[in-house]
Amino acid sequence: MSRQVLVWNEFIDERRPGPARDCYPEGIHETIARGLRSSLPGTTVGTATLQDAGHGITDETLEPVSVLVWWSHVAHEQVPASVVETVHEHVLRGMGIILLHSSAESKIFKRLMGTTCSFRWRESGDRELVWVTDPSHPIAAGLPPVIELAEDETYSEYFDIPKPEAVVFVSSFSGGEVFRSGCTFTRGDGKVFFFSPGHETFPVYHDKLVQQVMANAVVWADAGRAQEPRRLFLHSPEGWYRSPATP
Repeated sequence: MSRQVLVWNEFIDERRPGPARDCYPEGIHETIARGLRSSLPGTTVGTATLQDAGHGITDETLEPVSVLVWWSHVAHEQVPASVVETVHEHVLRGMGIILLHSSAESKIFKRLMGTTCSFRWRESGDRELVWVTDPSHPIAAGLPPVIELAEDETYSEYFDIPKPEAVVFVSSFSGGEVFRSGCTFTRGDGKVFFFSPGHETFPVYHDKLVQQVMANAVVWADAGRAQEPRRLFLHSPEGWYRSPATP
């Protein structure tokens, strides 16, 4: 089965007149999707937004999806719990997920991490240096030692996440802040990658090296889907029983 990617975006900031629309007139999701289509010939890349029927996320829409790319910022609370559980279940079954920038505060990232996922930030338009700290990792393939972004929102430690399996990137800013900006995890049969660069008013997703990171991450996260959700056998006074899908 060919690789299918779905890029989901809340699509709120870019619909209003202002710098976000100026930077991403078709929406961040379309810019990301266009970069993936260019970088990964043969990969089917679709898009969905919060405004779509079912908020763009249903069992039916996710069933053929190999990797889900998620961008959110101001509408985390507008995402229903049912959507979060649907995405969570598909990740456990083997769908890869890439969470971008402010998606660190999304319900689905917190659900996958089991922590607050809190961090420090400031809207500074500061220069960001994205350092490759694990050059042997597939997500870093073909990249230079550092990606320089002229402007981005500043994120800083402490970042309240579980210990990552790999820290592929660490970002530094001219104010002295540092941040684990590219981290990988496994949940069930699904691979998870968080990548922080990408504020809605800066052209980060137009950057060719950032587009390469995204393409590398999609290939890495495309682990294949299990036929059934993972389940554990648990014990009760009545005997052994099969649990629901486990986190």
